[in-house]
Amino acid sequence: MLEKLSILQTSWGQAIMELGELNHIQEAAILSTCNKMEIYVWALAWHVGVRDVIQWIEKTSGVPASDFYAHLYILCKRDAIQHLFEVSAGLDSLILGEGQILSQVKQVVNSGEGVPGFGKTISNLFKHAITSGKQVRSETNIASGAVSVSSAAVELAIKKLPEHYLATARMLVIGAGKMGKLVIKHLVAKGWTKIVVVNRSEESVAAIRKELKNVEIIYKTVTEMLTSADGKNTQVYNVDNLKEIVATNKEERQRKAMEAQAIIADVSIAFRNWRDSQETVPTIKKLNACVEDMIRQEVERWFSKLRDDFSKYEKKASEDLIRGIKNKLLYGPMKHLRCDGSDCRTLDEVLENNHVINKIFNLEADDPIEDSN
Repeated sequence: MLEKLSILQTSWGQAIMELGELNHIQEAAILSTCNKMEIYVWALAWHVGVRDVIQWIEKTSGVPASDFYAHLYILCKRDAIQHLFEVSAGLDSLILGEGQILSQVKQVVNSGEGVPGFGKTISNLFKHAITSGKQVRSETNIASGAVSVSSAAVELAIKKLPEHYLATARMLVIGAGKMGKLVIKHLVAKGWTKIVVVNRSEESVAAIRKELKNVEIIYKTVTEMLTSADGKNTQVYNVDNLKEIVATNKEERQRKAMEAQAIIADVSIAFRNWRDSQETVPTIKKLNACVEDMIRQEVERWFSKLRDDFSKYEKKASEDLIRGIKNKLLYGPMKHLRCDGSDCRTLDEVLENNHVINKIFNLEADDPIEDSN
């Protein structure tokens, strides 16, 4: 089912744009990896947002919702934020603390850059997730000694081979991308010096061959592999089978995860504070527009009283003087409407300031601050 629903990284941008065009979706992002496919959306409403996404998955994949609905997990608000931060930190990975997921989260931001639908809120969410992931890895030892998916696959293959075959077993790796290259390196570390690599082209294989000079790497096409394989005595293992390899040191892994959770909690609060503080953005814009309108009226009134020989330079100097005074007067109110973590103001204080300034300047009215003259 995951294979049917997964979205290629090259198509993430297109998917983000399509999701952003749905009726009840304002912003969106896609994260599709070897063991998860996740869609993050900023929706106008919970139920209709979920409905839109499910219908989009159905249309895009060609799989009926009745087939995949039982496989969905749906998280809302704080739970969704917490989940993404755990994903980025490697806590939700098959391999605790593995590093590849963090680079995939970074790729979400790269794929969404400049794409309609990848808006300020989702973008900031993923940037906070990247911060969280980096911080967890730098401040805890969660990644130290952690096996990767590729190394776990090699360990599983060796474990499933009868012992008397280990010395003579021939290894074939399908694909010469990032994961294939890592598998080859782990095989080499286990003592294999002759490996067959099947790939669509020889270019990537040649690059690996050049890097691993003491290893004999033989290139084969898919057709050659299929014609030479007899298909007998074949056993297939998938990603889920790797769990038996990574289940060791469970207590140590749980302790590291608890350390990471404390960091995630702090970054999560920082993001929510930023998100909630966006409520003050309309007030900031209205206040600025309100004062600009006042300035325009007063400047026009002032110019109408001037003598005809008043120069353009003197008029410009008068405008600059008034705007300079405006900027100094608004500096305090604007500063107290922001909650960016650079000072000790709390979100509650900023939202209270927002309410007071709206009231003082009558910004919620259609015609704020009426002209008394």
